[in-house]
Amino acid sequence: MRVADFLEVLDHEGRLLAEAAAAAGPGADVPPCPGWRVRDLVRHLGAVHRWAAALVAGRATTPPPLGDPPERADDELVSWYRDSHRLVLDTLAAAPADLECWTFHAAPNPSPLAFWARRQAHETAVHRYDAESARGGEPSPVGREFAVDGIDELLRGFHARERSRLRSEQPRVLRVRAVDAGPDAVWTVRLTAGPAVTVRAAEGEAEAELSGPAEQLYLALWNRTAIPRVTGDPALAALWRERSGI
Repeated sequence: MRVADFLEVLDHEGRLLAEAAAAAGPGADVPPCPGWRVRDLVRHLGAVHRWAAALVAGRATTPPPLGDPPERADDELVSWYRDSHRLVLDTLAAAPADLECWTFHAAPNPSPLAFWARRQAHETAVHRYDAESARGGEPSPVGREFAVDGIDELLRGFHARERSRLRSEQPRVLRVRAVDAGPDAVWTVRLTAGPAVTVRAAEGEAEAELSGPAEQLYLALWNRTAIPRVTGDPALAALWRERSGI
């Protein structure tokens, strides 16, 4: 996906999130995030947007502190979130293609600008689902290509980091497959006591496979819904549920 595609998704998802948060109300529980209410979700994501915008605008080479979200009255939160969302969107849209700044995982990206457009789009899409869960009713769809990209970022980015807890003392091999997205939408995840090593291919034998339509698999791998289908050793699926939280 191109930077422009990610910015289009970011724009759309942020608008949907604000609408869902307003409809749910600040005190509504957020079922996928135990202990959070909508006000916590909105404050968190608004602060992340402003942090990312400052990082990109300042071309930071080290991560600035995120800090605590500012206190806002409940009746101001959604408006503040909309301003935060517009700030990061406008900042990314105005950034040069050759932007140099800090990034924090090594999932394939052509540039730091692509990294941040991608990361903010997925951060917003997942939390939009959270806000719509708080509101109730049918959640908005996730595009298939975007869902596949998000699975790729999660597996080859977040879980390749030293801080990932997705590890196994005994080497294990897990396959992940989006069944509706073509032959390239498959990943082989090799688990050891160190960070997972993932390739985007059906490489060798796997002990278990997590599969399903791309949209459902995307939400499941971000621990928002149940994994659509598990074949092979169920202990690997249990390990994912226990240790893959970001």
